[in-house]
Amino acid sequence: MDTLSAPLTIAFDYTRSLGPVLGRFMAGLREHRVLGARTSDGLVHVPPLEYDPVTHEPVTDLVEVSPTGTVVGWTWIERPLEGQPLDRPFGWALIRLDGADTPLLHAVDAGTPEAMSTGMRVRIRWAASPTGHIRDIECFEPGTAEAAGTAVETEPVTIMTTPIRLHYRHSTSAEETGYLRALADGRIVGRRCPACRKVYVPPRVCPACGVATVDEVEVADRGTVTTFCVVNVPFAGQRLTPPYVVAQVLLDGADIPIPHLILGVPAAGVRMGLRVAAIWRDRADWSTTPENIDHFEPSGEADAPYETFAEHL
Repeated sequence: MDTLSAPLTIAFDYTRSLGPVLGRFMAGLREHRVLGARTSDGLVHVPPLEYDPVTHEPVTDLVEVSPTGTVVGWTWIERPLEGQPLDRPFGWALIRLDGADTPLLHAVDAGTPEAMSTGMRVRIRWAASPTGHIRDIECFEPGTAEAAGTAVETEPVTIMTTPIRLHYRHSTSAEETGYLRALADGRIVGRRCPACRKVYVPPRVCPACGVATVDEVEVADRGTVTTFCVVNVPFAGQRLTPPYVVAQVLLDGADIPIPHLILGVPAAGVRMGLRVAAIWRDRADWSTTPENIDHFEPSGEADAPYETFAEHL
């Protein structure tokens, strides 16, 4: 059997609160100023530390350092990746800014690797539209810069959002391929453990016996809600309006539940033991994906007794 593979992308916007130290640091970048943290041993750290590594006390003394520095180590990137500072070959470098005691990792737009060297002097190239983000430093370039003039410190940045993207190709096992091809035919199949005889959907190594599942077993597209969660909190990218329910559904003929949406009933009406049936998408939209099943809805059957699913929670 030819196994399936497909490119996949995991993407989300990572949002974090900055606190008093990094908030001032980001606000400084917005004003084209670089702030470092002076710790109890007299060292100035850039980027600033939030806690003193010697005393473990919060850092409060932030000092401005120069936008010019010295490369103390570097490597060359011939083929930049998505999300990196530059879309052309560049150097990743550890740069110790004048007035700082620790190096900052950033990109150097030097043009060629021959133009890079340890000890070279570089300066910050500021982004055209600063927002209070680490990307306000677009990159470094060879040369020196004039020190920034006296500036009034602005309000610290409180929140920073960074998009995260991971592209990869997923290749399925022969067992998973069989499961996905069956879904394209409107069927749900699992495999049985040769030792304990339990049926796993999707097929996998039996977690109890540690052996591969073997015989393919077709299971029903209806089952029983074993446990569930009511989603009440909105979040970015959410497709449904809360409240709605995500439940573990034990399909008839299977020995492990699958997670899925429960619709067609108010969230308050979902309960353990509720019998549900799969609602498939239009057949013209089917492919080798679990998304062929849009959601589950109550089937109208009487609730399953607790003892019938107690071992599958």
